Amino acid sequence: MDATITEFYHDFRQELLAGAEASRSFQLSEFMETVANELVETGVTEGFEFCHFRAQRGMRVDGFWFDDEGVLDLFVADFESRTELTSLTKTDVDAAFKRVTNFFEASVSKGLAGELELTSPEYGLARQIADRKGAIRRLRLFIFSERSLSERIRELPDTEVAGIPVSHQIWDISRLHRQRSSRSHKEPLDLDFEQMFGAAISCLPAHLGAEAYQSYLIVMPAEVLASLYEKFGARLLEQNVRTFLQARGNVNKGIRATILNEPAMFFAYNNGITATAQGVDTKITDSGLAITRVIDLQIVNGGQTTASLFHTRRRDKADLSRIFVQMKLSVIDSRDSESVVPRISEYANTQNRVNAADFFSNHPFHVRMEGFSRRIWAPAQEGAQRETKWFYERARGQYADEQSKLTPGERRRFKAEHPKQQMFTKTDLAKFENVWDDHPRHVNLGAQKNFAQYARRIGKEWDKAPEIFNEFYFKRAVARALIYRTTERLVSSQPWYNGGYRANIVVYTLAVLGEIAKRRKLYFDFLSIWKKQDISPILKEAISIIAYAIKEDITNPPSGISNVSEWCKKEGCWDRIKLRIDEIEAGLHADFYSHLIASDDHSSEAREAKQIQRIDDGIEAQRQVISITPKRWSYLRQALIEKDVLTKKEADILNVAAQIPKKIPTEKQCMILLEIVEKARLEGIVIN
Repeated sequence: MDATITEFYHDFRQELLAGAEASRSFQLSEFMETVANELVETGVTEGFEFCHFRAQRGMRVDGFWFDDEGVLDLFVADFESRTELTSLTKTDVDAAFKRVTNFFEASVSKGLAGELELTSPEYGLARQIADRKGAIRRLRLFIFSERSLSERIRELPDTEVAGIPVSHQIWDISRLHRQRSSRSHKEPLDLDFEQMFGAAISCLPAHLGAEAYQSYLIVMPAEVLASLYEKFGARLLEQNVRTFLQARGNVNKGIRATILNEPAMFFAYNNGITATAQGVDTKITDSGLAITRVIDLQIVNGGQTTASLFHTRRRDKADLSRIFVQMKLSVIDSRDSESVVPRISEYANTQNRVNAADFFSNHPFHVRMEGFSRRIWAPAQEGAQRETKWFYERARGQYADEQSKLTPGERRRFKAEHPKQQMFTKTDLAKFENVWDDHPRHVNLGAQKNFAQYARRIGKEWDKAPEIFNEFYFKRAVARALIYRTTERLVSSQPWYNGGYRANIVVYTLAVLGEIAKRRKLYFDFLSIWKKQDISPILKEAISIIAYAIKEDITNPPSGISNVSEWCKKEGCWDRIKLRIDEIEAGLHADFYSHLIASDDHSSEAREAKQIQRIDDGIEAQRQVISITPKRWSYLRQALIEKDVLTKKEADILNVAAQIPKKIPTEKQCMILLEIVEKARLEGIVIN
């Protein structure tokens, strides 16, 4: 066994044991959630619901997800908390896939749901499979294994079950290691066009010389594009494009109308696709240069075009044979992708233009949150001596990257300063925040849809008043993270908890806490929780009381609704819970209200934080302005005057900057100067 994989396995196992202990969850559920989160983050699957069921008749399932496109993902675990890394053989693989296939078949055609406990997650899944069998167009089976897949297993051919096409994926410890250790922190798609479609794709090189970055112009057959999307789905889309599509829906009516009514004009009407890749293989054919293989194709503009081609072919049985799409393909080294890809996304033109706020991964909001997380020390918990930090992972893989070049001693210090349980991602932040500030239903829709909603909301709020995202906001977000994760642990430890619907119970429990405060026109005292880095016994008691009431409510959905997880995604679920809030609140201890503060107290904290952030923004603007020499400011003023793009006010302020340090621009003038620098950049003038 490879030593690197073995080392990764032991590290992964320790991480898993620590995570299960911290969340008071079973190791199996922690394992499934950990691997599933990796796949959700990289677009392999849209979501994951834990659902553990095994029966003597050779059936097993450990999780599922229904997407909006008629695809059902079923997950099965190969997990026994083994202390040593061993091999996963073909016999093991066949047996695991057979067990989950048996569950699906029994649900579809053998009335399995009728044999199961009505309030159990497995009943809801089996019943939903039976009810939706006519709408399921594809079944994807996943094995999550703590073992290393035997190298003898090369291909996993597609099969068919109950007339439904089935694909198979194995995520073993080696594949997980490859994904985590790749420079892009995701498993790159390896597309061999000759093998997949029987022919290479003709192209024109759009780069000069061997030193320049490679780029190509391609006339892509729509059939190829739709087939790629059908097979790989969201993995084909750069993360920000996935967010864009989640926020706005998949099918553009104008694109669909052109496909159905004027397919020959599609090329003329459509703006085409912009894509990136890590590598491209080409060959010379009788008709010129052709692309045979693309490594890690990612669509950074044109995701809606791609999705619309696929949906129109599937739903409307549209003939795509006469349709071609122009594609601009740039080969970008993964080390440059974080800075280059967002610019490509922002600048490329699309029919549904995606502006900078939509492309949220590199949004200034995230940069600011990242800055707070690296700078602000969290107070030590009672009884602890050491302060720590909450590590915000703005870009995927940052937590691992920060440690990759450290010595073993430095790595230990890093982990002591930034404990793994205090690392949180963009999708985590969206979950913590939307429960309180938006709608609990969004969180139950899954990580990607919830993040899309959060990105849309925060993008608008940032444009109006960026100063509200300040240290107070960061500390409040951490307090909410503490409450959320504590609630997960509390639910898992309750005697009434049977292993199902924990995520739904947690979400609505916290939403009820927020609603109680809102109805009393009070605010939760999040800063007090930040200062203690823990929540009080009284609040834990209140959470336990509310959580039980939520469990009782959601596991008894209205007549005609069989799946609790689906019920929790509906507006009606929250509406019904809100009708019971007075009844739930009556069971809370009087001391609970000490966690709520008056509007005046909350407003003064928020006002003070906004003012400090404005000052910080002004200081940062002055720092940036002073770092540019007077000579460069003078050059910029002259260059922009010659281009006739300056107002008199801007020219006067540039004149002040050209006299630094004799004259120092005010904070407000510095803000304007930075806007002028951006204006100059768009004019092709760079001064620093």
